[in-house]
Amino acid sequence: MSDRRPLMPKATAVWLVENTALSFDQIAEFCGLHPLEVKGIADGEVAQGIKGMDPVTNGQLTREEIARAEKDGKYKLHLAESKVQLPPLPQTRKGPRYTPVSRRHDRPNAVLWILRNHPELKDSQIMRLVGTTKPTIAQIRDRTHWNSAQLTPQDPVTLGLCSQVDLDAEVKKAARRTGGDRKEAGDEEKAGTLLPTSETTASPARAEILAPKGPEEAAEETPEQEQARVLAKLKGMTPKEAEPEDE
Repeated sequence: MSDRRPLMPKATAVWLVENTALSFDQIAEFCGLHPLEVKGIADGEVAQGIKGMDPVTNGQLTREEIARAEKDGKYKLHLAESKVQLPPLPQTRKGPRYTPVSRRHDRPNAVLWILRNHPELKDSQIMRLVGTTKPTIAQIRDRTHWNSAQLTPQDPVTLGLCSQVDLDAEVKKAARRTGGDRKEAGDEEKAGTLLPTSETTASPARAEILAPKGPEEAAEETPEQEQARVLAKLKGMTPKEAEPEDE
């Protein structure tokens, strides 16, 4: 499908169904609708009470373009080039996601679900997903919220507060952040007592068995060493007391 769409696509589809012989697929392609939805418009089951809008009068289609599409069922309608240059839309200010009034009472339940199932998400990420405030998140986390006893965790996607794509994107972002933090912490603790798995699970190296060493052989004494040893032994001996001579 083309990225360009007519203004008021359902009203345009109503007019094309009532005033042309275009196929459902051609109208659905041009208006950005599903063919079954266009069929429902033709059967009167969809877009009841919507007044058709003529795309030729407002300059979105030409008679020649409609006639060409009616002759060829595979031809795709193209929007006419606008003769009025619209100024670029101002950039919207970034802020918390808007939550419909009918869904605002479900936000605390969604916050509780996120805190239990994805505690790695930051408060700013929860605020983007659910459209709540930081004090509310802190109160739900600390169980000081005024309605804490009645809160039940509910999936924000099921409640319609955010899409599954947005939730998955925030979870992946948090996973990349926590993974980087763990890697840095591992580098700092690398010099500790814990060893990496590759080293602890590796097969131990074979220890080389050496024969026990025998007593060292005494070195051969020189004559001077032998004489000194004998003198030291004689000095340690006490002389016997002389026996009294016989008178």
